[in-house]
Amino acid sequence: MEGDECGGFPPEPSEGNSQRGSVASSVTRAQDVLVYLVGDSAVHLCVEGVACVSVQELGRSVREALHIPDSAMDAFAFWLCSPLLELQLKPKHQPYKLCRQWQDLLYRFTEASKEDISQDEPCLQYRRNVFHPKSKELQIEDEGVLRLLYDEARVNILAGRFPCDPETWTGLGALSFAMELGVGLDDQKATAALREKKLISFLPTHVSGGGGGLFSTLRGKGGRQAGLEHNLLEEYRKISTPPEPTQHLRQYLSTCHSLPYYGCAFFSGEIDKPAQGILHRAGRKAVNVGISLEGVYVMDIKEKHVLLGLRFSELSWDHSYPEGEGDSHILWLEFDGEEAGTPVNKLLKIYSKQAELMSGLIEFCVELQSVAEGGAATERDIDVSLSHQPAGQAGNSDRGRGGRRGKLRRQSSVVCSRVHTLNTISYVDNGKEIKRLKPKRAASFFTRQAQPTTYSSVQVEQG
Repeated sequence: MEGDECGGFPPEPSEGNSQRGSVASSVTRAQDVLVYLVGDSAVHLCVEGVACVSVQELGRSVREALHIPDSAMDAFAFWLCSPLLELQLKPKHQPYKLCRQWQDLLYRFTEASKEDISQDEPCLQYRRNVFHPKSKELQIEDEGVLRLLYDEARVNILAGRFPCDPETWTGLGALSFAMELGVGLDDQKATAALREKKLISFLPTHVSGGGGGLFSTLRGKGGRQAGLEHNLLEEYRKISTPPEPTQHLRQYLSTCHSLPYYGCAFFSGEIDKPAQGILHRAGRKAVNVGISLEGVYVMDIKEKHVLLGLRFSELSWDHSYPEGEGDSHILWLEFDGEEAGTPVNKLLKIYSKQAELMSGLIEFCVELQSVAEGGAATERDIDVSLSHQPAGQAGNSDRGRGGRRGKLRRQSSVVCSRVHTLNTISYVDNGKEIKRLKPKRAASFFTRQAQPTTYSSVQVEQG
């Protein structure tokens, strides 16, 4: 997902370079508009002057149709989404005009082929706002709003976009099963209902879909499915009738809040693989990059686990444009690490045509965080969000390297960073390079950071 609330789209290309013609003149007659929700439903609107209507104007109509109270209006935003690109829109944006420019956006921000771009068509979607704090979400009481947030979180869990451990996705699947079929079913009815609905309705696709691998080979698909059914039903039996209708919704969302990338905008990219084998062959690994109000998370698309998770206080960043034919747009992330016991700064290169969007979103989130930290009430909210972080992700009082930032540690959980698997560039504190060639930059990457007064920048020496 490419959240664009970070200050608008980058400057548009000139008309001469545009892949499509100019936007048609405004349409004044009333037209039908479908605004999709996360899932299979949609809101049907009849809109006058659809070519000029703004997101802010559409928002009022959608909130009225969905009976969303004013107190929860900031929880949602409009997105333009397709299999190739997802963009969160600003209140001033006009969806019709952006749809007409969609192919231009695909050429700028994706590696898709001309054929795929020509066939791609976005839909207008109403879903969670990247900039809505989790602390405020916990204060929502309206059942309809909680249901919308639950539907979106559930889709992300089932799609594997939110990596989580077996005990987490089993518990969440049991809650979904209870909300759909009720609590208290006897074993026979519960088993029959689960087999009718199928595990894929309650567990992540990569877990329940029988994708093969060593685990399936050893136990067989049937045995694996039986084990998953047994574990889910065991969790289901522990669920009691809720004292209030929203309890299970809140419990599901609260569990998702413990995942550090809940609420992220997601971007596609690639990172270098470490050289392997006798010939030291390398390559690139496809990753999702999640950016939220709290930090940046790099996730392995295939293995469904976190490769690197950094709060904004733990990183510096920059992005670079291609310098020659065949070069890539790159987002650079810099963080603390070690090489043979020596404290170093590590650089991770993320190749992506969306690097500019990612960098802009990080910068905007850092600015929001610095403004929010000025108030005592917001400080308490941040403490709450920190307490929800799993071990290895939260702020650590055991500061490394002169008391600046906590070190990342390898964990067995899929939620925690696997820094040892990354192919990074390393520098010692004084800027002396100890491994690989330094990047082609005229200045240090590390002037962009959340806390410049407490962070010692690493200067990249030329020559």
